[in-house]
Amino acid sequence: MAEYVIFDKAKAWSAHAITITGVIFGLLSMLALVNGQPQGCLLWLGAALIVDGLDGTLARKFQVKVVLPHFDGVILDSVIDYLSYVFIPALFIYQYIEMPPALSLVAVGLILVSSLYCFCNVNMKSKDNYFVGFPAAWNVVALYLFLLDMSATTNLVVVIVLAALTLTRMKFLHPFRVREFMALNIAATAIWLVTSALLIWQHPHHSVAITALWWLSGVYFVGVCVWRTVRGKLAGA
Repeated sequence: MAEYVIFDKAKAWSAHAITITGVIFGLLSMLALVNGQPQGCLLWLGAALIVDGLDGTLARKFQVKVVLPHFDGVILDSVIDYLSYVFIPALFIYQYIEMPPALSLVAVGLILVSSLYCFCNVNMKSKDNYFVGFPAAWNVVALYLFLLDMSATTNLVVVIVLAALTLTRMKFLHPFRVREFMALNIAATAIWLVTSALLIWQHPHHSVAITALWWLSGVYFVGVCVWRTVRGKLAGA
């Protein structure tokens, strides 16, 4: 019996250890940021994103809350997520994304403050595991703003609109938690991750085929979010 307990604790701690690698990837992305390597920064943030997608599944499988009740993995995950989803991407946007000069700091402040609401919102998830309101995925936003290379005004509008969506009831897909179309959601996520990495690596020279797949996978996510939001409005949920 003691051996089983030790084994269960080892598995639980291994799940936390995987979560903790996210802060190392965050560090590496920050170093790339300050060393003038925007592509490297985005790639390390992508690695942190993958870790965040996998660690929760392992934590639930290994029942970490039961096995290690004294160690709060939710807080651990939230601390690392705020770093890699919000703080570093906000600095990336300030450093590498064109904004109206007088409003750059305002945009970054809006990202940081609106994300605090998101992380502290106890109703952040719907019963079917969709995010309610924009889930502070500023790492993804930073990627799009970098690759699309839009005007300063457009970039600012995107930041303002997404920050405002944090306060709404719009539903956003969590590809690893939502059971509806889960296989398709994961497949679209995998395509998006691979094509995003390739576009970052090749930037500014983008393959037409890779770009098309990237857009298609992104449109799929937007479509699912709009569909679930409309369905919820019609059902009153």
